[in-house]
Amino acid sequence: MAYSLPQLLNRLSFRQLQVFSTVYRLKGYSRAAAELGLTQPAISAQIRQLEQALGQPLFDYVGKKLYTTAAGDQLASSVRQIFGELEELQMQLSELEGTVSGTLSLAAVSTTQYVVPHLLSGFLKQYPKVEVKMKVVNRAQAIERLAENHDDLVIMGMVPEDRSLTFMPFLDNELIALVPAGHPLGKKKSVPLATFLAQPLLLREQGSGTRRALESFCSEHRLPLNGYMELGSNAAIKHGVLAGLGVAVMPRLSVQLELDNGLLQQAHVTGFPLRRSWCTVYPRSKHLTPVAEAFVAYVRDNLAQIKTQFENLYGPRGPE
Repeated sequence: MAYSLPQLLNRLSFRQLQVFSTVYRLKGYSRAAAELGLTQPAISAQIRQLEQALGQPLFDYVGKKLYTTAAGDQLASSVRQIFGELEELQMQLSELEGTVSGTLSLAAVSTTQYVVPHLLSGFLKQYPKVEVKMKVVNRAQAIERLAENHDDLVIMGMVPEDRSLTFMPFLDNELIALVPAGHPLGKKKSVPLATFLAQPLLLREQGSGTRRALESFCSEHRLPLNGYMELGSNAAIKHGVLAGLGVAVMPRLSVQLELDNGLLQQAHVTGFPLRRSWCTVYPRSKHLTPVAEAFVAYVRDNLAQIKTQFENLYGPRGPE
């Protein structure tokens, strides 16, 4: 049964739409319940009420897997537009007040979690009415979120070669060759790349920015990259090296404390460190919210200060 607009307005709530949107995005009731801080029965009740209001099923279970119906896909598209318009209204109202306020939604690849908090600290001092929501993801998830326009901005390195993306480098990401404390290679003044690669090598998962940078470097030197073990996070790689499982290539910022404390050593491998950049990224066609525009402008206008800030934190680094 199709309802008139006044009838729909009486039967729908923004809370129902929020719950639906979360279930749709996370593809599961339990995951949505965890994110929203609700019980799974409460999630089910909200979806059931929404389906009754619309007169259409929104989800189907096949076995234990949740699928979205055609009506659900259509509703998801409409909900994105509705929430986008509401967010835009909120931003416009804050501009009328002469302030920047609202939510800044960021997705940050795991290597940038050492960087982004320092950016946000200065930004939020300037714009204290902004609320930040940040999702830490791997590179594949970041690319997927860009394609699906989930976030205001994505912060990552190794930006895809895609002309539909706008990106701005803001800080060097120095990748270094890492060995356990006391490792023979840590005592040498120069280590050939082939010698380093012959060690048990701990690698990130396929598609990660750090691994892609290393793959590209090895390809340039026509050397094979044969990993000893694949681990799914920088923390796992770091602890693997600490435990003596092998050697690795990692962002300096993620291991600087361990280097300073002598728990890990940098191997002086020929051609290292590899130099990449962290960037803010968003689809070229995207209309940035005022909050996102303010963040991009803050980063752009403070590039020199950001560099100095990290040199003060970790020390200036040149070729070693």
